[in-house]
Amino acid sequence: MTYQSLPKVELHTHLEGCAPPAFIRGLAQEKSIDISGIFNADGTYAYRDFDHFLKVYEAACTTLQTPQDFYRLTRAVLEESAAHGVVYQETFVSPDFCGGGDLAAWRDYMAAMKQAADEMDDQITLRAIVTCIRHFGPDAAKPAALCAAETFGDFITGFGMAGAEMVGRPGDYAYAFDMAREAGMPLTCHAGEWGGPDMVADTLRDLRVARIGHGINAIKDPALVDQLAEHGVVLEVCPGSNVFLKASGDWPQHPIAKLRDAGVKVTVSTDDPPFFGTTMTREFDMLAQTFGWDEDDFKALNQTALDAAFCDAATRTKIAKRLDTQ
Repeated sequence: MTYQSLPKVELHTHLEGCAPPAFIRGLAQEKSIDISGIFNADGTYAYRDFDHFLKVYEAACTTLQTPQDFYRLTRAVLEESAAHGVVYQETFVSPDFCGGGDLAAWRDYMAAMKQAADEMDDQITLRAIVTCIRHFGPDAAKPAALCAAETFGDFITGFGMAGAEMVGRPGDYAYAFDMAREAGMPLTCHAGEWGGPDMVADTLRDLRVARIGHGINAIKDPALVDQLAEHGVVLEVCPGSNVFLKASGDWPQHPIAKLRDAGVKVTVSTDDPPFFGTTMTREFDMLAQTFGWDEDDFKALNQTALDAAFCDAATRTKIAKRLDTQ
């Protein structure tokens, strides 16, 4: 059995990281950009480890130079997600890759992404979370937060931070998160993928986020697990990504089931699917094969994700009706 046709809610994707390799190669050829070194012989993305993955990711992003490029990217990503049953998707987008943090340029890029999303809305609904890039430093996070705050609305629905988790401490980025919070934005942040449970705890304390991206290393601190469960902090877990990058052991060793059994609110996402050889269908299929999760478990998983989604009430109601068709 496969869960491809089951409607799904996905909260943790990176828009550029969802780009099919063929799409990026095509853009590179159009623009005469030589990025041949980032591909394997079979056409997939090539990298050695997480740090190298970040370099390959940023090299791929050099082909995305105009709002029209992001329009085409968004269409390609949504078509692929919809093919795997995703009815609602949240994706991380960074002004650093869309005009270098300039607000006027960012508005143009955002409008292009929103146009593509609107055109696909009858099949899949997309909302975007603006992220600063951690390894670009705290100063670069501030213009990203300004772009987020100034365009917060029906399409841009949250603020967060991605990138190399071990650069700096969460508190170094508090100014940017405070700016977004004062604009009324929901907040999330990558933590506990590579950092220990202390990184998760510091992120919750210093950045006051409602959701944690990944968060799997919280399992190493039972008191923190209890805190997550008690306060209803939602973890955006990406098992296939964690296994592929060796952030966790193989599927049977992945802590998602233990976290859920301890009362922590977990969701499932693909992160950067073509980079990690996964899809939402594969994530659900592997959870079924590894932990015995069934359709009732996935309905509960979808409900947790929908409850945690950074969207308005009308959108939540619309997505709930789509999930009721399962």
